[in-house]
Amino acid sequence: MEERQTIINKTVKTGVSFGSVLAMVISYTNWHSIGWAIFHGLLSWVYVIYFAIRY
Repeated sequence: MEERQTIINKTVKTGVSFGSVLAMVISYTNWHSIGWAIFHGLLSWVYVIYFAIRY
């Protein structure tokens, strides 16, 4: 059971990290602003999904 929990924790952490990086890259590519990229990185997957729907 402990091994399964470790795998789940690693997967969630990787997913959150990937979502943050993806949001920052999309944001910087569109807005050319480090400030907006950091803000959108904090929003993570929320911004990625918003961008996919909006554009």
